[in-house]
Amino acid sequence: MPSISCRNYRLLSLFRFKIWWMVPQMGKSGRDVPVETQMLLLEAKDEFESSTYYILFLPVLDGNFRSSLQGKSTDELEFCIESGDPAVEASEFYEAVFVNFGSNPFELMKESMKNQYPGSLDWFGWCTWDAFYHAVNPQGIKEGLKSLSEGGTPARFLIIDDGWQRYVYLWHALMGYWGGLNPNAPGTNKYNAKLLYPVQSPGNLSHIRDLAMDRMEIYGVGTISPSKIFEFYDDLHSYLVSQNVDGVKVDVQNLMETLGTGFGGRVSFTRQFQLALERSVNKNFQDNSIICCMGHNTDSIYSSNVSAITRASDDYYPKNQASQTLHIATVAFNSIFLGEIVVPDWDMFYSDHYAAEFHAAARALGGCGVYVSDKPGKHDFKLLKRLVLPNGSVLRAKYPGRPTRDCLFNDPVIDGKSLLKIWNMNTYSGVLGVFNCQGAGTWPCLDNVENDSDVKPSKLTGSVSPSNIECLEEVAGNNWTGDCAVFSFNSGGEKIQFAPIGLINMYNSGGAVEAVEFVINDSNCQLKIKGSGSGNFGAYSSANPKFCMVNSKEEEFEYKVDEKFLTITVPHGNDSWEIDVAFMA
Repeated sequence: MPSISCRNYRLLSLFRFKIWWMVPQMGKSGRDVPVETQMLLLEAKDEFESSTYYILFLPVLDGNFRSSLQGKSTDELEFCIESGDPAVEASEFYEAVFVNFGSNPFELMKESMKNQYPGSLDWFGWCTWDAFYHAVNPQGIKEGLKSLSEGGTPARFLIIDDGWQRYVYLWHALMGYWGGLNPNAPGTNKYNAKLLYPVQSPGNLSHIRDLAMDRMEIYGVGTISPSKIFEFYDDLHSYLVSQNVDGVKVDVQNLMETLGTGFGGRVSFTRQFQLALERSVNKNFQDNSIICCMGHNTDSIYSSNVSAITRASDDYYPKNQASQTLHIATVAFNSIFLGEIVVPDWDMFYSDHYAAEFHAAARALGGCGVYVSDKPGKHDFKLLKRLVLPNGSVLRAKYPGRPTRDCLFNDPVIDGKSLLKIWNMNTYSGVLGVFNCQGAGTWPCLDNVENDSDVKPSKLTGSVSPSNIECLEEVAGNNWTGDCAVFSFNSGGEKIQFAPIGLINMYNSGGAVEAVEFVINDSNCQLKIKGSGSGNFGAYSSANPKFCMVNSKEEEFEYKVDEKFLTITVPHGNDSWEIDVAFMA
């Protein structure tokens, strides 16, 4: 295992704390880098030039070998390279880690690491798992969908878990089910399944063991032959299509890394299954309709060429109070890495829950699909209507929601002082969320990290700025001076500034604004704003408009002079609209 020295940096590691999932860990030197680190970002200061730059380490796949990083007590970084098969060996490695540096950490990730996204991302959904767990049944599904629709937030995709309406997805594991395929079951002979016993890597065993893996090591996994796996997926998916299923959620993906012995190793084995899965999904389903889950190893991440959505954290646990803030922080930090490859999936949540608003606000700026797992009749429609439009669509932000640059190396969960700020972009605005994740829980595997989690501050203070939003120049233009008005123009000798905010009753208000056009004629200066949804539209305007119209019909508006805030009501029943705001020419 080759090594390099790592001292006097602020660092962010994304590492696997159990076989399925990654979490972040912050530190100051090499000894703070955990075993099974799959992304490492360092912040360095140039004292002479007063500048900051970033160094990125990405352990990758080198042929049939997979690499990861880990720190030593001497502050050296080790590269751990493994095949997962004793028969697959090598003495030299040339492409096991990718290293890059730059002045912008987000551009650095983008340059160092693109997919067709399924349509279900833009629609509100419901998942049966937390509603029913293993007791899912047809009548319960009907009641759940009816309950959401009658409340004014219709679910347009459905995930039938362990067993998505515009879209219906069904769950299965990468090997069929948790324990694979029963080799002795009727009709399974053609898949050449054999009972194999998983072998976990030392890196996995050094962290949190997983109960499901422990049981599979004892009882075995019905392992389908790689030469037959496409046939299995094709048979399964073609049947699902015949039953009007639109896509699949594929779970338990990292299991493949433990079954590579005799098949050319973990990378080769995983790659064969991933390619067969994507080939079958492409053949049988439209719109790349697959959600991947329990696949946070680089074997799966780098072997998936087409799959567009991947769960970005451990499960949502509604009964575990300590996990609520951890869930939000985990997804945001993991999205730094995963968001350059896939659309990170934030998982389901309960709308009728003490932490529901916390989860809802995070998903509104996460750039992800939005779905709940409410039990039928157990909904908070006031909250859901801030996420879901009456037609069942959601106002999805453009990019994966990620921590702001000034948060990257601060621990928002256990340091007792740092807020978590998450940024994103809409078509004509930026969006910024501020979350207090301190005091509720702690990260797993924290033996060597300073932990102030006992500190439970009553409140935290911080600052926000337009500069926290990395891509704001996309809508502000190259000549942006820092003012937060999208349009600035002269009307009748008066300089007017105007910024459309969007539907102010929604969490992601600016997601409703789809196009803005400025026109001028002999009598009026006019802004035409196109968007979707209904409710109260708000905008910053330095002047009182002459008149406002919605879909060519003049409507009353309210203008607060002190706040320079304009509101117009978009009537319900309008899935799309055009607002004209006119000023004196």
